[in-house]
Amino acid sequence: MRGKTKVLHMSWIAFFISFVIWFNHASLLVLIQQDLGISETQIEILLLLNVALTIPARVITGMLVDRFGAKISYSVLLAVCSIPCFMFAMAENFTELAWSRFLLGFIGAGFVVGVRIIGDWFPASQVGTAEGIYAGWGNFGSAVAAIFLPGLAFYFGAEHGWRSAIALTGVIALIYSVIYYFSVENLPPEIAALKTRRPMAMEVTSIRDLFLYMLSLVPLYATISLLAWKLSTPATPVLTDGWNLTIHAVVWLLFLIHVFQLVNNNADRLSQPIASIHHYQYRQVFILAIAYLVTFGSKLAVLSMLPMFFFKTFNETQGTSMLDAGFLASSFVVTNVIARPAGGWLSDKIGRKLSLYLFVAGLAGGYCLMAMISAQWTILATVAVTLLCSIFMQAAEGAIFAFVPLIKRAITGEVAGIVGAYGNAGAIVYLILLTFVSTGQFFLILGLSCFLLLGLIYYLEEPKNYITEIMPDGSLLKIALD
Repeated sequence: MRGKTKVLHMSWIAFFISFVIWFNHASLLVLIQQDLGISETQIEILLLLNVALTIPARVITGMLVDRFGAKISYSVLLAVCSIPCFMFAMAENFTELAWSRFLLGFIGAGFVVGVRIIGDWFPASQVGTAEGIYAGWGNFGSAVAAIFLPGLAFYFGAEHGWRSAIALTGVIALIYSVIYYFSVENLPPEIAALKTRRPMAMEVTSIRDLFLYMLSLVPLYATISLLAWKLSTPATPVLTDGWNLTIHAVVWLLFLIHVFQLVNNNADRLSQPIASIHHYQYRQVFILAIAYLVTFGSKLAVLSMLPMFFFKTFNETQGTSMLDAGFLASSFVVTNVIARPAGGWLSDKIGRKLSLYLFVAGLAGGYCLMAMISAQWTILATVAVTLLCSIFMQAAEGAIFAFVPLIKRAITGEVAGIVGAYGNAGAIVYLILLTFVSTGQFFLILGLSCFLLLGLIYYLEEPKNYITEIMPDGSLLKIALD
């Protein structure tokens, strides 16, 4: 196994491990609750903290992977994130659980690294399928965690076995970080001479795009402020008023610094004509980001609450155990291995915009059906509806990231970082929303979000049939997209 095939397989395994670690707690929450005596409110807080740090992490990692390459970026990420994984396994109280879970959110940024390296190695006629395989098999890690970690926990010992199960995932990440580093290269030989970019803020190609980029940053920082507010309310009093105000001040100070870097990096470029080969529309990035907020954001939120939802819904009427609930919840992501690559493949064949339309419309219907699930439903009907919803959701994500590498190759990491960060912002917004509404209302709101997204997709444009890059010697390299 060599070349792009090897890069694809090594990368999806890295992402698979990332997702196992990121959601290694979801199917073990009942055991953790029994062992440490944490409350339902504290469980809700852990679910929020698990996706909080991923928002800035994906933006930062997007810039770093464009700057230093995927090889070192993925290896360091896996190795470093094994530390909070061990911290979570050794936690003795809610505070230690919360801090380690918050830090573990950084591992969700691994997705951005793989998007960049696969976009570099695969031609555009295959990139949708390749990105779909990468993300599909990678996301499958959460299903594997839901299926196998409860069993491992009981194998190691019912009382404290969850600690050993979670620690084992950290050991795997640490070992694979070394394997990945010595197994891949950042670029294929034919474009290895292309230099990575050095600016620490994304370059745009028009004044309008500059303002749109600044506008698109607001929801990301606002989501972190929203999380701080939620953690300071009487229902979830984790932060004092003083800490809450401090976090708000720091968040918006970082926003101003980010905007300053963005303007400073683009001021000289925008003061003179920009060659047409460098042009791209930031509007494309913004729409894809919102699409990922709705699709991936809702998936993370549903994935976080689904095991507990199935347990509480069917425990009395169907005798469903927590282990059974984990198996049921895994049906929501198990289709990743087929549906997400299929979404990318169909995008390559019939067009990215049309396929995204079809998948988002199907997802809207799927969420409306999930809103009807009750204790009177049969397990078979529940699984069927969950699978249907999941198929459209994974396919929509595949279609979105069939777009991303084709916007502008040199900034693929940053584009993926922004789009991915919106996905996590969506997860936080939806999880906070879940604390105020019933599960039925929650699924209906997700369906409505999908219907609204259909209107935005209208403004997307199909990528061009080629990308032009400037080589270090000044010559032009035309990369075909068909």
